[in-house]
Parts: sequence; C-alpha cells; structure tokens
Amino acid sequence: MNFWYSNSKIAYLLLPFSWLFSLISSFRRFLFKSGILKSYRCPVPVVIVGNLSVGGNGKTPVTIWLVDQLQQRGINCGVISRGYGSKSDYYPRLVKIDDDPIQSGDEPLLIAKRTGVPVCISPNRQQAIELLLKEHDCDVIISDDGLQHYKLQRDIEIVVMDAERGLGNGLLLPAGPLRENASRLKTVDFVITNGAANAYTDAVMKLVPHYAINLVTGEKRLLSEIKQAQAMAGIGNPQRFFTMLQGLNIELNKIQAFADHQAYSAALFNAFDKNQPLLMTEKDAVKCGKFSQQNWWYVPVDAEISGQKTTALLDKIIMFTKDNK
Repeated sequence: MNFWYSNSKIAYLLLPFSWLFSLISSFRRFLFKSGILKSYRCPVPVVIVGNLSVGGNGKTPVTIWLVDQLQQRGINCGVISRGYGSKSDYYPRLVKIDDDPIQSGDEPLLIAKRTGVPVCISPNRQQAIELLLKEHDCDVIISDDGLQHYKLQRDIEIVVMDAERGLGNGLLLPAGPLRENASRLKTVDFVITNGAANAYTDAVMKLVPHYAINLVTGEKRLLSEIKQAQAMAGIGNPQRFFTMLQGLNIELNKIQAFADHQAYSAALFNAFDKNQPLLMTEKDAVKCGKFSQQNWWYVPVDAEISGQKTTALLDKIIMFTKDNK
C-alpha cells in the first residue's frame, strides 16, 4: 500500500491496530521461544530466508543463490516453501519442473527449475521437511520465507530487504509494512539489502540480467540487442523490473504492472502489440508457457552477493552441516 511508504495520516489512524498486532505477535514469539508452544526441530540444519516487511524483497533470488553457493561446496540442499498462491490437491507436495504453477506455486516452481534441487511445498513446514528427508538426502533445508513461522526451529536466519523501500514508515501492519518490529533485525544472522546498502546491511545483492529468452522457441538474445519493447511484471515491486530494463537503454513503449502472484490468462495480454517484444520476469514466465506468443521473452537475473561477511555466513552454514553428521 502506498501510504506505508509515505508520510500519510492514514497510517496514524491505523496505529491502534498496529499496537494490537505488535502485542499479539510478540506474545506469540515469546510462547514459542519459552517452549510453552511446541516447535519442530529438524534433524538437519535449517536456514530461513525471510523478510521483515510484506511485499517482494528478493527472497527467491537469494534462495537460488544460496543453493548454488552451497552446491558448489558439496552440500546437498532441499528447499521448502509455504507455496503461496498454490492450489494443489494435496500437501505436502514435491515440486516437479513440469508442474502446473497453479498447483505448485510460481516461486517454488522457479526455484526447482533454476536449481534442480528437491523443493517441497506445504503450509505445514514440518510435513514438507519430513517428505523431503524421506525422499532425498539433504544436508541442509532452506526455507523460502518463514521468518515468523516459529513452529519451525532454525539454525540460521537471513533477512532480505528492498533497499529502496527499506522498512517503509517503520510501523507494523496494518499501519505499515512490517510483520515484526525493526529491533528484530538485531537478532538475525544476516541482512541482505537488494540494490544498495543501508544501516542494516551485511551484504548488498545486485540482480544482474544478461539476456532474454523466448518463451516459445527458447532462443537467447542479448539485452543490448533489444532497443524497444513492452514490459509486464507481476512481482512485489514491478517498477524495479521496469527501471532495470530502462537502465539497459531499452525504450519501453508500454508497461503493465500486475499483482504479485497474479494468475494469468491469454485475455490479459490482448492489449499488447504482437509485433513488438514483450519482456517479463522469469517468475511471470513460468505461469505463461501454455499460451505464450512468439514475441514474448523473459529476462532471468542472477543474484550477485559478495564480501567477507558473506563468506563467513556460508562457512557457518557448512559448519552446522558438518557438526550434524
């Protein structure tokens, strides 16, 4: 909501509800931390990749990057997700690369396709982990989202934050975008900011595009070869995608922002010019394959995260996996 990121009077009208939300969420966390409410301890280390605020912050690229880094170091990874937006007939569900995204959810399907590691979705994360470990040899479980899911014990917590939007007005839901108070950042292991550094940063993530891939033919084209195009995005912050393309000197003649996790149909694309390239995110592309057109292209991005603290984080995760064996 726009008023979360501006000096709006609407936020102050909602403050009493935010105070109530804060009280309930803090008390709930206390109950789990004190053991009054039961939580699940996974037999292998668990790494949470989550966020403090609602909306797209870049968790999925971080999850893919983390899997890639650990695989390079000989660590077998499994990924769990709530599967937001999924309408599966059953849970837990192991995601297959040829799944219907309506069944598996767009982000879990994207992670499975990009990484090749086992991915399991379920609102019950314990059940997702148990199925993963039954079917696959995993040294570590990476949870895509779930920072506030205290039913699941964790060994490492990574928070991803959009550097441009930051913590918004700093208020909790519904007056602001936060799920927990900003002080929660002091208790996590690592903070990755998407795009630039801020006061909380341990490492900066840059999302780097190199080429576009045609949804129908699979042809790759360098983005430097595309001078004019249309663009659409159904992610947490669509403007970030449009700005990235414009920064590559691509003139966008039409842009269309959809809701995050938008369910697509062919009719939604009738307004686009079929004689000009239509660029979309990889997350959008996994939901458009069945009715894609010759002029549709998706732009995969690679997360670049580096620095001494990043190396220390990876070493810490590896240490947990070795201690567990």
